[in-house]
Amino acid sequence: MLTRATLLVALLCVPLWAQSNDAVVRRVDDHYNHLSSLRARYVEQYSGMGMNKTETGTLLLKKPGKMRWSYDEPVGKVFVLDGKYAWFYTPGDAQAQRVPAKELDDLRSPLRFLLGHTQLKKELENLTVTPEGSGFRITGVPKGMEQRVKLLTLDVTADGAIQTMRIEEVGGAVTGFVFSNMEENVPVKSSEFVFTPPVGVTIVKGLPPV
Repeated sequence: MLTRATLLVALLCVPLWAQSNDAVVRRVDDHYNHLSSLRARYVEQYSGMGMNKTETGTLLLKKPGKMRWSYDEPVGKVFVLDGKYAWFYTPGDAQAQRVPAKELDDLRSPLRFLLGHTQLKKELENLTVTPEGSGFRITGVPKGMEQRVKLLTLDVTADGAIQTMRIEEVGGAVTGFVFSNMEENVPVKSSEFVFTPPVGVTIVKGLPPV
């Protein structure tokens, strides 16, 4: 009887061109469905609306439904998804923005499928898979974001870990994320996903600026 580990090794030994799209997608699903938490460094690059900027920080994921993007600069800039609401705050702003998670239309939200029971075929329209280096490139359009996102591209390793994410918007803007130093199933406190606005900062409903 083949164990899961034996099956994975067998799949990895098959030439990239010979592996079916479904097998690759299932491997990504399987990889993240066996995670309870993830910590990683990220580099975020944005170009559009006359701007080009690069930001870095630390990403934390915890099931079910929790996510935190802590930016290096300015210290204290965060995007927090606590399972019910998404919070956006930049130090110095007079307001913190809060959006119900079910209404979230943010370019980081495609990673939310990592927080539940991952099924990429249900999350992406027009899904394609092609060999890319020693891994694969998966493309598609996130369901529910068709009016904003033209194409989502994921570069994944041979064992199904996401290394990069690139979002091309309908208006031409492009946002890319590169992930490194990934630590899986690490201890993560629930308090990491609690956002408390600083004294004097008001909470408003809305979507974050670019």
